[in-house]
Amino acid sequence: MKNHLFLLILTFSTAIYAQGRFDNIKIKIEPLQENIFMLQGAGGNIGISVGENGVFMIDDQFAPLSEKIINAIKTISDKPVKFLVNTHFHGDHSGGNANFEAAGAMIVAHDNVRKRLASAKNNDGSGLPVITFSNDATFYMNGNDIFITHVHDAHTDGDALVYFAQSNVLHTGDTFFNGRFPYIDINRGGSLAGDIEAAKKGLMLINDQTIIIPGHGAKATKTDYQNYLNMLKGIYKNVSQAIKDGKTEDEVALMESLTSDYFSDEATANDFISGEKMRRTAYKSITTIEGNKED
Repeated sequence: MKNHLFLLILTFSTAIYAQGRFDNIKIKIEPLQENIFMLQGAGGNIGISVGENGVFMIDDQFAPLSEKIINAIKTISDKPVKFLVNTHFHGDHSGGNANFEAAGAMIVAHDNVRKRLASAKNNDGSGLPVITFSNDATFYMNGNDIFITHVHDAHTDGDALVYFAQSNVLHTGDTFFNGRFPYIDINRGGSLAGDIEAAKKGLMLINDQTIIIPGHGAKATKTDYQNYLNMLKGIYKNVSQAIKDGKTEDEVALMESLTSDYFSDEATANDFISGEKMRRTAYKSITTIEGNKED
């Protein structure tokens, strides 16, 4: 009986904490183009297209923020969210799916996103994508051809880039972290080589005037995106050479010089991905996935 009571208290306390940590979060709305906006709160950046056809939304952050996000959207459109695209399955990008589904949104994502969300232990069948794609999809809404394309084994195994052709805005999901080291989920299909290829593909879609919504960080330019790609390629090259020199994972993890051209260990000490974590990720990715992609 005591064990059951303890588990009940623990579950209740965890739920209260999960809700409470978002109480002071405010949703920031940043206009990008005439009808395209970036929303920031906690978690991945949200992209919004508004117009006569309704609201087209990219990612939705955490479930406790859904009401705040919906209220923020209402300040720029009186129409409901018609389509919601998940750039991948991580909870800071898809956590609000069930709430937006209940509000009438149709959820769209890559095939692997649905598979991973459906296999989650706490999934009750709600908030799953009802439209999936294996490679590409195109929506025609609010004066934009909205091109969605899958990038393979990059941040995860289900990543998508979303490009608003007429507005010239690209949402990269977490295949691009602006101003920091990336998180590459190698346990769920991600790889450093794949992230390099994703950035190359994204850069092929855009021009010098494109406004970029990264998965995390401030809005970006093509130059920012190119610098990110250069960083990925540089880290890949440096860690690959260390591996060829016979260095172990632990030795690579301590070699700050492999990543210091981009961010120092001191500057990233409190980041989700520190310099050491980046080097460990690169080592594991390179040693478990064949193919050198630094060129």
